[in-house]
Amino acid sequence: MYWDRIKKQHYFKAPKEHIYATGIVPVKEYDILYENQNNTTHEVWEEFYKKFKIKFTFYKDLRNINIDKEIICLWFFKDRGDKNPGNDIQLGIIGDRLGSKIIRYYPNTFFITQFKDIKILEREGFNINRPVLQLDLNDKDYNKIIKMLRQLIKDLPR
Repeated sequence: MYWDRIKKQHYFKAPKEHIYATGIVPVKEYDILYENQNNTTHEVWEEFYKKFKIKFTFYKDLRNINIDKEIICLWFFKDRGDKNPGNDIQLGIIGDRLGSKIIRYYPNTFFITQFKDIKILEREGFNINRPVLQLDLNDKDYNKIIKMLRQLIKDLPR
């Protein structure tokens, strides 16, 4: 994956450590996958898998993600017709001493965290799907990304 394109401004410590990175996948590549999101056996998806060697599951709606994964790694495929601001994920628990943060569901954006303190927020009066690709990022690869960020940011927790 394009983990080397993650920059220090994509890393956040609060309320829980997470990465929120927009545009690390080239738009042209994202658009081809986006257009074929309903057929993950299509050759463009097969090429994606061959290129990056990472398993994934495509969900038609954000509500269906597997929260039990070792690392939560989501790549948003927001529908072009979806004009909602996309404030769809709450990271951290309200009332926690660190508080919580709303993660914006934005096209071609990655949200990565090792924490399970996330809640998918419902939208009132809105029934469109919120497509998302959940990548099977393991702890070892997550730690490689964090190590890379440590080289960019001296004060990251060790």
